[in-house]
Amino acid sequence: MTKQRTRLAENVPGEFYVDSSCIDCDACRQIAGAVFRDHGDQSSVYHQPATEDEYRSALMALVACPTASIRTESRQNAHVGIDAFPTRVAENVYFCGFTSESSFGAWSYLIVRPDELGGNILVDSPRFTRPLIKRIEEMGGIRTMLLTHRDDVADHDKFAKRFGCERVMHGADGASRLGIERIVEGERDVALGDDLLIIPTPGHTRGHMVFLYQKKFLFSGDHLWWSPERRTLSASSSVAWFSWSDQIRSLEKLLAYEFEWVLPGHGRIHHDGAELMREHLRRLVSRAQAA
Repeated sequence: MTKQRTRLAENVPGEFYVDSSCIDCDACRQIAGAVFRDHGDQSSVYHQPATEDEYRSALMALVACPTASIRTESRQNAHVGIDAFPTRVAENVYFCGFTSESSFGAWSYLIVRPDELGGNILVDSPRFTRPLIKRIEEMGGIRTMLLTHRDDVADHDKFAKRFGCERVMHGADGASRLGIERIVEGERDVALGDDLLIIPTPGHTRGHMVFLYQKKFLFSGDHLWWSPERRTLSASSSVAWFSWSDQIRSLEKLLAYEFEWVLPGHGRIHHDGAELMREHLRRLVSRAQAA
């Protein structure tokens, strides 16, 4: 029996609202922070869109929501949110939107590269939906799918079948059982061409990995993220499903690498200079070791 959805009382009156199916994944607050807020264990609308930009971002949040918990009174202009994805983060890196409930709203990313450099890369899996598939096809398809860990695989199999892409995942997270084509073992780094490095980072899960692109973009999965409250990088023992001590060791390992962007599956994106990023990481390691 389907659970009845109701408009949450915390929403302000108006066109947009969040219903009781919200799982508090934070996607809407990241995409449209001027419209949505966290009121405890769920999100709600605290400010109805008043500008074109706010309206567009609210529609993007509606489309990205993994549980279709964001609603409008009229459902007009939904195509504005649909057509926005994949949306550019920086350079040739895009956020896919269309997050999946099976990944608790985890973010996935598309790296657009010429075929001679290895073709496009999908980092973790969004929801398999026709508008997104069409746009990815227009942008050159997918040659490789990198999966950070077992929690965020979502519709990986459907994408693999549609695009014929090679999936890469760590064996310790059940890659063989999932039919993954290229399985990483152990904790040694693996280079995929000159611009992409696979770095095993056990902790959140036994086989968690992060991906470093162009020594600039760190796709961090659930290993670390930016905390706007602390204004620094963050990680948590409460979501270290495998081993917090191993995760601390994996955080220390990343001090040897240079990056300017952190693009997580859960948590906030952040961009800063490489040295400032390393300093934020040092502080995170120190806090984790002292905890």
